[in-house]
Amino acid sequence: MKITKANPKSLVALGVRDFDAAAYLTDDDSVAEYLTAALEDPDPEMFLTAVRTAARARGMTQLAKDSGLGRESLYKALAVGAKPRYDTILKVTRALGVRLHAQSR
Repeated sequence: MKITKANPKSLVALGVRDFDAAAYLTDDDSVAEYLTAALEDPDPEMFLTAVRTAARARGMTQLAKDSGLGRESLYKALAVGAKPRYDTILKVTRALGVRLHAQSR
């Protein structure tokens, strides 16, 4: 059986949309669970992608206010391929209502 890539127009006609995790990050607990799951992935980019998604869910303008970072600085720090500083990640995660912590295995 040959598998082919679906035509995006046919998927839209069926009512299929791209999945966006941000739509499900509606409270601090869901954000915390999402970021925790991302931290379990050995690829550090996965965590940054999760932070970026949580930031979109909260709203970049509100997150900038809550974190004390400028909105443009926030966009730059969370851009794909960016290497944000540790203190920036701490400000963002705190503004998202979560705390990062380490625990033994």
